[in-house]
Amino acid sequence: MLKNMDNNDLNEFIQDIINGRSLSGSEIEYLLTTNDRKEIDKLHQISRKVRDKFTGNRVFLYSFIYFSTYCKNECSFCYYNRLNNIHRYRLSNDEILNICSSFKDKHIHMIDLTMGEDPYYHNNPQLLVDMVKNVKKELNLPIMVSPGVVDNDTLNKLHESGANFLALYQETYDKELYENMRVGQSFEDRINARRFAKSIGFYVEDGILSGIESNTKSIIKSLRGMEDNNPDMVRAMTFIPQEGTPLENQGQYSSEQELRIIAILRLMFPDKLIPASLDIEGINGMVKRLNAGANVVTSIIPSNTTLEGVVNYDRDLEERTRNVENVLSRLKTMGMEPAKQSEFNQIIGL
Repeated sequence: MLKNMDNNDLNEFIQDIINGRSLSGSEIEYLLTTNDRKEIDKLHQISRKVRDKFTGNRVFLYSFIYFSTYCKNECSFCYYNRLNNIHRYRLSNDEILNICSSFKDKHIHMIDLTMGEDPYYHNNPQLLVDMVKNVKKELNLPIMVSPGVVDNDTLNKLHESGANFLALYQETYDKELYENMRVGQSFEDRINARRFAKSIGFYVEDGILSGIESNTKSIIKSLRGMEDNNPDMVRAMTFIPQEGTPLENQGQYSSEQELRIIAILRLMFPDKLIPASLDIEGINGMVKRLNAGANVVTSIIPSNTTLEGVVNYDRDLEERTRNVENVLSRLKTMGMEPAKQSEFNQIIGL
């Protein structure tokens, strides 16, 4: 598909994508399955050029505060599912604000407040609302909330209290696979929560889990599912088997599939935010994901914290290096730089 394109063909293809050309199902399937290294390299090159048309060499950064690792769900892929016998924590309001204060004047564009579906908060949603108010007062930055599925009244109150973004990943749009992953959870409720959030002014993030199975048709179904729901941020994350979960012994795919999906997402969502997570492979992994077409760096945490992440590649490391300073240093070597806060605010309508 791409291998035989000369520079003129590639430039024409890039312009067509920018102008709204959609990838066909056969094109997506080919890009997902080709083993031709030259084509894969060209896919990444094209994706970077499409991204650069909209955001140039500028990157958006957001922090990650996993403030509660308690959860009522039994997701088969997640370390924090309620059946896993692990150490858990729930940060106090003061602890959350102390972490927030460490991000002041650090080129952070947004704060991500993440938790499992902790019954403590789900049964007392005003605590979430108050948390958002306090963090907004402390930093006066856009706030992403990742509380799982909450009711419409809570979503309204979170938005009114200052939350700007809702992250709620479907993980897959293959219903059979979904039932095996998000055990006992409604497929439609997650979709409806994002749709309602968008209708009241939230920007929304959707995402899929890469590598949990290798069925290309399932991946295409998930890509099309995200396309149909028109999120403002789209992501793929590599499945990492987690100790103590039903899938801990399932074979792990490399991040190559995730990188390819990121590049395809850039062609499908040319002007959208696409994250490069630090939680899978750290700073080196960030570089690979930015080179595949991402334009956001996520899961930034201070080095002196014991905060958990979703995957926690660095859980057992004595020194955790995914802090703002290391991100900025590596971006500089790539010829990239953090965007101005005003640029991010404009994207999310502030």
